[in-house]
Amino acid sequence: MTLPTLLFICTENSARSILAEGLARHKYADRFTAYSAGSAPAVADPRALSTLAAQGISTEGLYAKPLSKYRHINFDYAIVLCNKTTAECANEITAKHLLAWDFSDPKQSSDSHAFETTLHQLAERLSMFVLLYDRQHQHKPLTPLSFFKLLADETRLNALLLIMAEQELCVCELTTALQDTQPKISRHLAMLRKTAVLLDRRQGQWVYYRLNPTLAPWAQACLEQTAIAQQPFLAPLQANLAAMGDRPTRDSQCCRE
Repeated sequence: MTLPTLLFICTENSARSILAEGLARHKYADRFTAYSAGSAPAVADPRALSTLAAQGISTEGLYAKPLSKYRHINFDYAIVLCNKTTAECANEITAKHLLAWDFSDPKQSSDSHAFETTLHQLAERLSMFVLLYDRQHQHKPLTPLSFFKLLADETRLNALLLIMAEQELCVCELTTALQDTQPKISRHLAMLRKTAVLLDRRQGQWVYYRLNPTLAPWAQACLEQTAIAQQPFLAPLQANLAAMGDRPTRDSQCCRE
């Protein structure tokens, strides 16, 4: 499944849009693919990067980029973070939805906590955006056809059975168990959550996934029988998981990834 795309735009792509991209990647990597760019890019402000790092948010891959870099992408949402840039980028980006969120530039503020304040404000705005997005994309009732389509992918099936066996798992635990990449695992988890087969909860920097307790009895019974039949193939994956140790040892390994 291809995740919806978000593009955050400001003039220099050095502060506001960098903060927004880092935040969206950190909190909603399994929901959206986030990018950022500037109408007149400069250099990522070290204060923006240090503010993200102080909150445990990775700054890897965050740097100032021109809008022209993404001319080939038809974004789902382009979010402009300052009024000045709205007119400048109107003809440079193709997006299904163009949103304008006007945030003050923390670089122009004399407040020593301006970057922290902007990050907090962006977090609140993003949270509201995701809430509204979810309301507009309500889960459709799970049918046998859609359920069996979900089980038709080996990675998705094994992830689901591991979660069911362990009660709940986070992305990095599944990455280790399945020996696969984090983006790929996140995409599969997003599909399972979108159909309400899985639920998630956030604890600190980690998001844990668990089987939906209200899953239809026929689907639950199917998973239980499948787990028995799939056990010879699950055993080595569970061994990979066991090698991580128990929590909080696992959490400390996830933190370093």
